[in-house]
Amino acid sequence: MTNEEIFRHIDHTLLKAVSSWAEIEKLCAEAICFKTASVCVPPSFVKPISSAYGNLNICTVIGFPLGYSVSAAKQREAEAALADGASELDMVINIGDVKNGAFEKVEGEISALKKITGKNILKVIVETCYLTQEEKIRLCKIVTSAGADYIKTSTGFGTAGAAIEDVLLFKGHIGPGVKIKAAGGVKTRDDLEKFLAAGCERIGTSSAIALLTGGGASAY
Repeated sequence: MTNEEIFRHIDHTLLKAVSSWAEIEKLCAEAICFKTASVCVPPSFVKPISSAYGNLNICTVIGFPLGYSVSAAKQREAEAALADGASELDMVINIGDVKNGAFEKVEGEISALKKITGKNILKVIVETCYLTQEEKIRLCKIVTSAGADYIKTSTGFGTAGAAIEDVLLFKGHIGPGVKIKAAGGVKTRDDLEKFLAAGCERIGTSSAIALLTGGGASAY
């Protein structure tokens, strides 16, 4: 797999709390240079990026990184992000609802976010490191039923990141219209190729450029 092929699947990511505009500008310049799928950035940077970089595909996060914001807050975040120029939203589910067995609430929240997102892309972060096998399978069905575009393994801020085993599990239980995004813990070129070969359409990482070219961003 060539570098160019890999970059087409990368959400070039910078989500650290201390991210500066200078770092975001560097991220955007790299994304343009290497033709990554998107930049994935904090919501507060969406509007400045949209103003400065025009056609750059902007992804941002909703309810990030813990997911326990009330649904109304997530919906308002989504509306604001789209108005500011984002075209892809990565939302974090309420994991407490999963642990309480309130799966109808989880599905309702995803459905409401997808209604707001419309033709734009909604990715659902389920944070696999906190889930049982049964919960992962149930969430595959919920993400499918709610109409989301992607199921995403992790925030990159949990106790563990993406695992090939989870990607393969997702692949066996999501509907045909749902794609897979891996994030967190992708540390080598071999990892990038393995996750793509396993069925990921996107990989969220800040380290792809460093891994593939020997320079650029540092891993989060």
